[in-house]
Amino acid sequence: MHKPTLICADGVRRAALALPLLAAVLLAGCASTEGIAPTAHLTQPQQLGLQPAQSAFPKADWWTAFHDPELDRLIATALADNPNLQVAQARLAQARAQVQGADSALKPQLGAAVSSTRQQFSNASIYGPYGGNWYNDNSALLQGSWELDFFGKNRQTLQAAIGQAHAAAAQEQAARVLLSANVASAYINLARLVSTESVLQQTLAQREKMLKLVRDRVKAGLETTVQEKQALTEVPQIRLLLDQTAVQLTQARNLLAALMGQGPQATAALRPQLAVLPTMTLPDTLPAALIGRRADIVAARWQVQAALHGVKAARAAFYPDINLTAFAGFSALGFSQWLTGNGQTLGVGPALTLPIFEGGALRAQLRGKAAQADAAIAQYNATLVDAVHEVADAIAARQSIDQQIAQQQQALAAAQDAMRLVDQRYKAGLSNYLTVLTVQSSVFKLQQAGVDLKAQALADDVALIRALGGGYTAPELPATAQ
Repeated sequence: MHKPTLICADGVRRAALALPLLAAVLLAGCASTEGIAPTAHLTQPQQLGLQPAQSAFPKADWWTAFHDPELDRLIATALADNPNLQVAQARLAQARAQVQGADSALKPQLGAAVSSTRQQFSNASIYGPYGGNWYNDNSALLQGSWELDFFGKNRQTLQAAIGQAHAAAAQEQAARVLLSANVASAYINLARLVSTESVLQQTLAQREKMLKLVRDRVKAGLETTVQEKQALTEVPQIRLLLDQTAVQLTQARNLLAALMGQGPQATAALRPQLAVLPTMTLPDTLPAALIGRRADIVAARWQVQAALHGVKAARAAFYPDINLTAFAGFSALGFSQWLTGNGQTLGVGPALTLPIFEGGALRAQLRGKAAQADAAIAQYNATLVDAVHEVADAIAARQSIDQQIAQQQQALAAAQDAMRLVDQRYKAGLSNYLTVLTVQSSVFKLQQAGVDLKAQALADDVALIRALGGGYTAPELPATAQ
């Protein structure tokens, strides 16, 4: 007869647990999430005219195509020692740690607590017989808890953290691409300045030679002092340009050293030669599918994913939190019975937390997360549009530079032929110095233009490589969280 009584009592206890849960769910419905959701929409690549295309350009180690061991060394050092890149790497480590923290909320927690408190018990407390006396209240407990994530708040928080970690990984790769491109660009600019210095030194030598020739002709009565004055003014002008170039060379070397995370002495002796750096051969079809080829776009997309999961977590916060808690150990007044069988204690039971009235805090939090998602989507759209713009500009610049170089080389060849003829006529007394000066100036300007155009072609190669992602590849982008 006792057994049915026990079953009935057990059923009552279960009902007693279920009723608060049911009431909590019903009460949670009073806190409405209606009308709060992200409103922005992702821009699709097709809307910007992009079509799928496959290409192996550029490769991850694209700078090796310049066949310059010094450049390879500089980029390797920069990728190892640059402080800005180390900041990005630290942020990635931080994001991964946050994933571990969010994941821990889904798992049972176990801890230990040991305490011994000397206290005087009140006459009005549950320890009535001990009232007014001093005792040691001792306990040693193992305490466990497990949050039952019925409504997915912790799971969505974990997914948001994972999205942030993926975004941080992509941002770290974007920093690597930017750094390697900046080092290559700075190296090319240094090579341009070295070549400019060489052209100016040749110009100075010719101007000094011409000044000596003019002076000899003045002494012989074949030229006037006017021609001598004209020749004399050219020499200090070239020396001034050489001094200005020397300052620019020092600054260019200092920039390279900073990019490497080194002091100025690390690049003080660098003299790269522009002529030996080859321009790159571009593929016939450039990849138009920028979404997986640019780390900044991938990072922006993961930011969207993380923000949308954040919205889901904020929405789940409207529902109750249900925890299972348990403890086991020893508890006693005094030390004589503390760690004995008489001092054993244990307990287990559910705990429910429900926001009933919170002054609109939950709706404000959800509204903030929805706005954050809208901002992430808008940032992704802006990043995509900027990427298309950068690639279009880089391709247009790169396509025109070869034609400009060809035209400059034709003009330089013609000017050099003219200079040889004018020099011969001047030495034979058949031409004046002004004609020689004009032709020589044209030659030197065209030589400098050749240096600038070659450097610009190389810089355009680097710009296009960076615009196309610098060889970065990523796993397939996530589907948009619903």
